Amino acid sequence: MPTNELLAHHRTVVQASTALVARVHPDLFSHPTPCADWTLADLLAHMTAQHHGFAAAARGRGDDLEAWRVRPFGAVAEYTDAAEDVLTAFADPVPEFHLPEFQPVSRFPAAMAIGFHLIDYVVHGWDVARTLDLDYRLEPEVAGTALRIALTVPDGDNRMTLNAAFGPALTTGDDADPLNRILTHLGRSPEWQRH
Repeated sequence: MPTNELLAHHRTVVQASTALVARVHPDLFSHPTPCADWTLADLLAHMTAQHHGFAAAARGRGDDLEAWRVRPFGAVAEYTDAAEDVLTAFADPVPEFHLPEFQPVSRFPAAMAIGFHLIDYVVHGWDVARTLDLDYRLEPEVAGTALRIALTVPDGDNRMTLNAAFGPALTTGDDADPLNRILTHLGRSPEWQRH
């Protein structure tokens, strides 16, 4: 896929997450999310930190562990600023990203790393939407790109480790819509409801 097309889809996904997070009020911070054991504040803190980390990586500073540090989430503006930062950084990235959270390999071509970030924010955008009891949809072109990326994520014992990025894949039919196939392949149940 041409890099400009990947970046356009990535921007769409990140901006959709920003629009969802803009609807969050502090009284919702303690609500549970589809991310096991994470409240909405925990999820937003993680999402904000990942934006900062990937932005640093896109500027050739991915080995700065401080850039990846998760801080307590305080305000929606923090997320908005972090999202803008990563979009700006991705517009002119270095050729290779250092992603220290990935092991044993931690260096990836820019396009691959941008794909990682895109799929993470498809899933986390859906996480926020479900926590807020909102619908979450992807444009067909974005959904197709995201599904291709998601299906490259290997399933196996690595998903059972502590702090694994995704849970074990769930079963779904090949005729399911692309978003449901993405979610189930990455260990999310499309039927998740906040109780």
